[in-house]
Amino acid sequence: MGKSPVNADEARGNKPKLSLHVPEPHYRPGDAVDFSHVEITKAGDQARPDETCDAKDTHPLCLDLIRVLGDDDKAHGPWNPRLSPDTLRTMLHNFALVRAFDERMHRGQRQGKTSFYMKCTGEEATSVSAAMALASDDMVFPSYRQQGILIARGYPLVEMINQIYSNKGDKLKGRQLPIMYSSREHSFFTISGNLATQTPQAVGWAMASAIKGDSRIAATWIGEGSSAEGDFHSACTFAAVYNAPVILNVVNNQWAISSFSGFAGAERTSFAARAMGYGIAGLRVDGNDALAVFAAQQWAANRARSNAGPTLIEYFTYRAEGHSTSDDPSAYRSAHEREEWPLGDPVTRLKKHLIDLGEWSEEQHAAMDLACADEVKAATKEAEKNGILGHGLHHPFSTMFEDVFEELPWHLKEQSEQAIREREIKWPEGKKP
Repeated sequence: MGKSPVNADEARGNKPKLSLHVPEPHYRPGDAVDFSHVEITKAGDQARPDETCDAKDTHPLCLDLIRVLGDDDKAHGPWNPRLSPDTLRTMLHNFALVRAFDERMHRGQRQGKTSFYMKCTGEEATSVSAAMALASDDMVFPSYRQQGILIARGYPLVEMINQIYSNKGDKLKGRQLPIMYSSREHSFFTISGNLATQTPQAVGWAMASAIKGDSRIAATWIGEGSSAEGDFHSACTFAAVYNAPVILNVVNNQWAISSFSGFAGAERTSFAARAMGYGIAGLRVDGNDALAVFAAQQWAANRARSNAGPTLIEYFTYRAEGHSTSDDPSAYRSAHEREEWPLGDPVTRLKKHLIDLGEWSEEQHAAMDLACADEVKAATKEAEKNGILGHGLHHPFSTMFEDVFEELPWHLKEQSEQAIREREIKWPEGKKP
């Protein structure tokens, strides 16, 4: 091993000292907010390449921002999916139902009915509109803020609330953190609290679908912060190498709990630009534009189904509220960010577009909001019959031995039987809690 100079400082002479860059958000609590540094392109100005184009033809779109809904509330340009008014109303209803569900579940957590909840306020389009662009049996591998997918696919609200309350009606038997749903019937893969694990799983599932000669594709969602995890980059490598029929959705909501997107690389370039390095198609989309989100997801789905390869989509949006019920965003970001966000609110923008088309009104919207709130309230009351946090209504403890092994090993059988006997001694028949 070579020896360093006796006097290292003298050896370096007048060479400049290195300095470490630490990303810092534009605004902290108490700061005035000015989003003029965010480049917002004109709606309709972005080219729409053929769905089977060479991946490099999409790379300019990795740095642009695909938009359909303009400031005039009209749809513009080649990315306009030209959805029917009925489809747009269904999409708006799903938005409203997600928002009503979030409000009541958040309130339930504050009332002690559950331990944890995560809202997706301001990001509804990235799940609802995207889900509506997929086939109902395409396999989705979500993160923890995609409740809109389940709602768009018609999953019963009561079942969602049972899972959140971890009560005796919970189909997952209380084994998952609240909001980490799973439904084989709705092609909704189990949510994992370990970030980014779902991305290689989605790619692997898509590869298996291709090996079998199936027609189903996979789509996965991840936050921009989690895209810095190694699993995400492994997924991109496998997707590129094996041309997997998969869509990699990155929801860039500007904040990964208390650290802003710069810590994941946002200061250098867009997250969609990572597609360039892997040689796959990439799109950067206005995540608060319901029509742009639908169009981009549909484009990527058609591309995957045509064996043209994977697509990485960045949805540029904003997390309007806290990361979760455990988070206080006022501790690390300006309170004015939400109201100053230049891309607005996805619900309001879609509502205004339908009104502009003459297919909706403020009165209809108010009535829909009220109906959604009533629907969620009724589902909540039904689910609460199965129990809430701390009320003792949950699956029998013996179920901890189930659903792990196809055949229960002898030693676990003994433990299960022993636990049942001890419980019977402690709580004789008729005196159980």
